[in-house]
Amino acid sequence: MSELVASRISSIRIRDIIDILLVAVMVYNLIRVLKGTRAEQLSKGIILILLLTQVSEWLELYTVNWILSHIITMGMVALLIVFQPELRRGLEMIGRSSSFRKSMGLNKKKTNAVTAEIVSAVGSLSRQKIGALIVLERQTGLGEIAETGTALDAYVSSGLLINIFIPNTPLHDGAVVIRGDRVVAAACFLPLTDNRNLSKELGTRHRAAIGMSERSDSLSVIVSEETGTVSIAENGKISRHVDLSTLEYILDRVYDPEYNKLESLMDKFGGDQEDEKPHEKD
Repeated sequence: MSELVASRISSIRIRDIIDILLVAVMVYNLIRVLKGTRAEQLSKGIILILLLTQVSEWLELYTVNWILSHIITMGMVALLIVFQPELRRGLEMIGRSSSFRKSMGLNKKKTNAVTAEIVSAVGSLSRQKIGALIVLERQTGLGEIAETGTALDAYVSSGLLINIFIPNTPLHDGAVVIRGDRVVAAACFLPLTDNRNLSKELGTRHRAAIGMSERSDSLSVIVSEETGTVSIAENGKISRHVDLSTLEYILDRVYDPEYNKLESLMDKFGGDQEDEKPHEKD
């Protein structure tokens, strides 16, 4: 037995090890893409059907095996439709991790200036309890989202952001999209999250921010209209009760090419979806 094991080990080549590592990386990234999405539960169902198909073949249950085999064959087309959001998310993740990633293109001085303007605006909106939703573009382009709103193409400034979100003004209802040091558009419509495990207290503004973060690597800043609470959404997670100093720290790293990576910035602060204030519906 030991001789057999030794012979098997000695027959392993370097390319075999590389092959196994590549498969492991692919499986790991697939799990990352599916984790926390509805596709995670669907994947469990698919695995169960595959197991039942194999078991029915072993037990020579030919009718059951024929039915399950045809379900798998027809299901391949259905999977492309059902998993469309996850497939798109996975392809975007691959694109963001490639060598063609772009940077914000801002120097340190501009980065500090843009961060200061955003933090100042968020602080003012928070004190006045004016609802706001600001989306910062990173590696994934948000051109399609910007097209749903009103084009501005203006430099980021505290005054501009505050004026946009003043109630009963033409652009206050919707999200602002920021690319680099430019406000690309305002009054933009964002996709709502399909996550049913979120707190019932989260309203449309927060759900839109989470939905946007599920479909891109953007970071969203939300100001509650009822409580003035500042929140951030990234990678499908939302972190509540963010103070301005923490927000400034996060924004500095969003704009810094050295930190503008796939790793979630919110992991440092513990994305939290459970500590919501009651009766918060914005």
